[in-house]
Amino acid sequence: MYIEIVIKPKFTLKAFFKILMSIIVIFAGQKKVLAQHKNQLFVDVDTETHVLHVNQKITYFNTTNDTISRIILNDWNHAYSNLQTPLASRFSDEFYRGFHLAKEEERGNTSKLKITGEKQSLLSWERTKENPDLVIINLPQKLAPNQKTELQLTYDAKIPSNKFTKYGYDDFGNMNLKNWFLTPARYENHEFVRYSNENLDDIPNAVTDFEVELRVSKEFEISTDLDENEEIIANEDYSIHKLIGKNRIDFSLHIEPIASFTSFKNDNFEVLTNLNGEKITPYAQAQAIDCVVRFVKKLIGDYPFKKIIISQTDYERNPFYGLNQLPSFIRPFSDEFTYEIKFLKTYINVFLNNSLYINNRKDSWVHNGIQIYIMMKYIEENYPGTKMLGSAASYKLLKSYNLTNLDFNEQYSYFYMLMARKNLDQALGEPKNKLIKFNEQIASKYRAGLSLRFLNSYLENDAVSKSINNFYIKNNKQQTDALDFENALKNQTTKNIDWFFKTIIYSRDLIDYKFDKVTKTTDSIQFSLKNKTGINVPIPIYGTNKGEIVFKEWIEPGPKYSIYSLARNGANKIILNYKNEVPEYNLRNNWRSLKSFFPNNRPLKFVFAKDLEDPYYNQIIYMPSFEYNLYDGLIAGMRLHNKTILEKPFTFTINPSYSSNSNTFSGSGGFSINKNYRDSRLFNVKYSLAGSYFHYAPDATYTKINPSILLQIRENDIRDNKKQLIYFRHVMVDRQKSEIVTNNPTNNYSVFNARYINTKTEVTEHFSFVNDVQLASNFGKLSGEIEYRKLFEDNHRFNIRLYAGSFLYNKINNDYFSFGIDRPTDYLFDYGLYGRSESSGFFSQQFILAEGGFKSKLNTAFANQWISTINTGYNIWNWIEVYGDVGLVKNKYQSPKFIFDSGIRLNLVTDYLELYLPVYSSNGWEITQNRYNEKIRFIITFSPKALLNLFNRKWF
Repeated sequence: MYIEIVIKPKFTLKAFFKILMSIIVIFAGQKKVLAQHKNQLFVDVDTETHVLHVNQKITYFNTTNDTISRIILNDWNHAYSNLQTPLASRFSDEFYRGFHLAKEEERGNTSKLKITGEKQSLLSWERTKENPDLVIINLPQKLAPNQKTELQLTYDAKIPSNKFTKYGYDDFGNMNLKNWFLTPARYENHEFVRYSNENLDDIPNAVTDFEVELRVSKEFEISTDLDENEEIIANEDYSIHKLIGKNRIDFSLHIEPIASFTSFKNDNFEVLTNLNGEKITPYAQAQAIDCVVRFVKKLIGDYPFKKIIISQTDYERNPFYGLNQLPSFIRPFSDEFTYEIKFLKTYINVFLNNSLYINNRKDSWVHNGIQIYIMMKYIEENYPGTKMLGSAASYKLLKSYNLTNLDFNEQYSYFYMLMARKNLDQALGEPKNKLIKFNEQIASKYRAGLSLRFLNSYLENDAVSKSINNFYIKNNKQQTDALDFENALKNQTTKNIDWFFKTIIYSRDLIDYKFDKVTKTTDSIQFSLKNKTGINVPIPIYGTNKGEIVFKEWIEPGPKYSIYSLARNGANKIILNYKNEVPEYNLRNNWRSLKSFFPNNRPLKFVFAKDLEDPYYNQIIYMPSFEYNLYDGLIAGMRLHNKTILEKPFTFTINPSYSSNSNTFSGSGGFSINKNYRDSRLFNVKYSLAGSYFHYAPDATYTKINPSILLQIRENDIRDNKKQLIYFRHVMVDRQKSEIVTNNPTNNYSVFNARYINTKTEVTEHFSFVNDVQLASNFGKLSGEIEYRKLFEDNHRFNIRLYAGSFLYNKINNDYFSFGIDRPTDYLFDYGLYGRSESSGFFSQQFILAEGGFKSKLNTAFANQWISTINTGYNIWNWIEVYGDVGLVKNKYQSPKFIFDSGIRLNLVTDYLELYLPVYSSNGWEITQNRYNEKIRFIITFSPKALLNLFNRKWF
């Protein structure tokens, strides 16, 4: 379907001079303009096997001042070839199992590669272990500057399934082709750029002229942003499409049984899109597309090609986070607005990817900053007053939430602060492949746009918008970098903005100002500012009266304290960074009232469930809580806390509850002080005090008080999944005496516990080491645990756990503090045991992988001197595993005893939902013994926080 929107531009003298200046700028920059290589491809598409048979000719021009002896070609399709590539490692790092578990035919590769030179001589080539998706060609003769050579290539490109990255083939016969052909890598700083495919959309291709002849079954249609060179040649079996493209680094190609793309024409510019807009009319889509295209043209410049493809895949790979997380039944935005924002984000991303020839791995902040900055400008101009949750802000039940009252553009700041408060933010200038996923996809992108908006507000006169336009016009036909963009920004102002790049872009320094002393008269305000982090950047101060802004001034505080005097202009409140222009760490210390006796006396605000941090209130979050254990029954309560979505330095929780079985009150509570260290591997220390009161038996309760210190250590590379924890605590337990449970007479005790944990977890491999020391008046224990899991290439898994522990001293006459063989007594009340005092029945069958780790209940249930066990497992099909445990246990006055067990493990969700079916053990053939159902063990985890970790570990 074609909808034409015709625009008739006015040709004025001003327009003439603008065109003339553009031409001058372009020719002035010709010293950097890239002479084009030429890429001629004949491609025979096998839609059944998803293989492209390629015959290719590359004419390579050496436009550098260097003499080169090798040429490097990007072959990113080969990144899907095996489980040792950087792409496979990236999937594993981010806990994506799909690629590792895929069938061989679902993965892609480049095979049968043959390369000949100008005289039909075979050329030697190689792949390296570090970059297996690059092809390094050794030239028979060195290629001098301004000389060219021709390479003839033949190969088969096996296209991968689209379930890995959304690029590739799907189950409906469609093929979305991306990075499937070999092409010269970019040459920079006297060497080829060697980047492997890490699913980051940042392939460093050299600029090339394309001629593509595509032969495909007549039953299929193609959509591409290349130009059709000639009429389609067709017969009864296949069609041949001849395509051309000038000055390209890549192109889009979709092969489908029925073309899903709709064409929207604007003068000589065509937008092809299949972005999901089925809920709005084609005319509304056309209006949205036209509005976006005109706006981007005004701020950036002209798109250099005649066609652009905006696909649903492009959007899904980089969605508008927030919109895409809302369930379909919640519709705070109109269908038209939702479509427009999706198209806006995707259009800018594709526009810049295709036409801005920048190293998008090394200098990704430029691309990200321009994209988000333009999006914010678009909302400001076209949808002023729109809230973060749209029409939800008008619902009476939601009016008290800060989440609903925020302006649409303010959400970007909170996504950045989410990571900063976790001490997981990274410098904007960090290479893209070094960013953790949440930063790469969300936080760093948003902060880059916020930073440009901050600079634009400080420089005034829309200096950043002008810089973006000038930078693009000058560089969209040549290779460019972040330094060019920096110079474009500096050319728009006489102010010194070196601080912007040093502090905002290339460091992760935090910005945090607060008011110190404030005095006022009828006409003036005097105040001092404290620079809490010592980082100097300009910051705006606002005066407000009943919510209306009465003045705004930019000030430039010093490194520690600064004193200012301003005209009051009727203000009754002064606020730093009121519009959140500066990416500041903490907004709660940014305002002072000029009328109350207590200038920062924040009123209490009760909010249901959870909310964003509101700097003007002390928020108390309340939410019903439900727990269960056999003795308390259903434990229903109301949890009160101050934990908002953003981390805080001080948090508390009070959770009074009522136990349905005992008809008594129970509950838990505590507080913690959180301290981040920005420039240290010891990145976080948490001081806590927690307490709980529940039943441990039908007729007896326990009280636990637990002061603790947790030290968290990470690697210098934040993406590294290796973590180290050092944990100190003192557990004080007061247990009521039970008339029912009489075998554990110890009631009141305290234990000092020190623990060291070293763990590294990925999809393919997990390793952890735990060392534990416990000291009490009547006993002392030392133990260690090593656990290893491995996922092999044939999709079989092996796990092994080694545990060893010994008493340093033991004056206890019962087994309450002994090492448990099949189940710990949990005297520290750490585990979520539903029936902790049960020795028989269903709840006694709950399994906790701790201490001995045996699944069978053996005659020897405890060890009061030392223990050494090995727990192993190996999956035989999908989630069905065989397990085996062996061990030596030593009790006082007895010889060491060898024990073992084995059986079947149904590993439905590791650590969260498992069943253990004993088969053979020291007890004999358990599977043939009576009451076998009582021997089955289970793991069931209901904790929402624990389950949430399954989903967010890929982001953080």
